[in-house]
Amino acid sequence: MADHTASTIEVRGCKIGLMRGGAGRPLLILHGASGAGTWLPFMRSLADKFDVIVPEHPGFGASDTPDWLDNIHDLAYFYLDVLDQLDLNEVHLVGVSLGGWIAAELAIRSTGRLASLTLVDAAGIHVPGVAQIDSFLRTDEQRIRDFFHDQAHADEMVERLLRPELEDIAMKNRVETARLVWQPRGYDPHLHKWLHRIDVPTLLVWGSHDRLFPKDYAFAYQRLIPGSKVVIVPECGHVPHVEKAATFISELEHFIDGMRAAA
Repeated sequence: MADHTASTIEVRGCKIGLMRGGAGRPLLILHGASGAGTWLPFMRSLADKFDVIVPEHPGFGASDTPDWLDNIHDLAYFYLDVLDQLDLNEVHLVGVSLGGWIAAELAIRSTGRLASLTLVDAAGIHVPGVAQIDSFLRTDEQRIRDFFHDQAHADEMVERLLRPELEDIAMKNRVETARLVWQPRGYDPHLHKWLHRIDVPTLLVWGSHDRLFPKDYAFAYQRLIPGSKVVIVPECGHVPHVEKAATFISELEHFIDGMRAAA
């Protein structure tokens, strides 16, 4: 599996962490509320075929928290600047949870540098009447367990993440997430009006047992994004790229390869 490098880049005066590995078509991954963390197994696997690029959002992890960061829209515009600065074209953009919201906001503004969009259990819209867990009302351990359908995976993640040396970063990520998504909780009341502007092939990957953003959200996004495709991953919670990594990778690669065959 491909190795990676970790570096810091500065975009419009804001320094962010960046992991990058592999070669081929650029695949940009926008992480969820827990931060970019480490170079995960699914990233290593994708780097066998793609130039995998994983930035850490402003306000998260070791990245700067700039004065201009007030909302998700700011991050969408920031990543448009990142694409320009890195001069990336024909990018396969993958957004996970909070990162999916950012990716959707980016794509309604401009798909000029995108080849495709993949949203994974994404926040960003609201589906009335669908029960959801509010992560801000959960303990640290409960929040991690809520991500998974298979609690054996949750056991491993609790042991890996709930360590004293990670507390400061975890708190920084939680505070920044709260600033960005507190009210209304986890969505932009205007985003749904503009999702029709997304004009690149779009894949929606969802865990069948996601309790944070249940699979109803996948089909709601599908109705709003023209031509988008839904894949529901069985026996899976909020993080299919972690809990069912092999299935996630297979579906993503099949989607991208299918685009090339149709071109």
